[in-house]
Amino acid sequence: QVQLVESGGGSVQTGGSLRLSCVSSGRGFGFNRLAWFRQVAGKEREGLAAIYTGSVRIVYADSVKGRFFASQDNAKNAVYLQINNLQPEDTGTYYCAAALPPFRGAWSSADEYAYWGQGTQVTVSS
Repeated sequence: QVQLVESGGGSVQTGGSLRLSCVSSGRGFGFNRLAWFRQVAGKEREGLAAIYTGSVRIVYADSVKGRFFASQDNAKNAVYLQINNLQPEDTGTYYCAAALPPFRGAWSSADEYAYWGQGTQVTVSS
């Protein structure tokens, strides 16, 4: 099926930047929807951005527009999430998730994704 491995998390100070990576293996990278989610303890996973790898269409949650930038590298079967001007409220575990077509529901719903990476922790200190 699909295997996902995230990397790039870490501890940064407010105002810093990070680039998260997610490498996909298994079923065809070019036809999937890959998304980034964030989870904070006690809360549901929040959809941040998604990339339709076949069309290179990228969508964002309103809450992250202008600071979060998603991209893909087809040669590496990878998607990335560049996070700028990090704030303490960005702290959480960031997950990469994959959905195979057909895509039926909202891209930001965690229920739409059958495949998940292990997560990478981002901690922002003030």
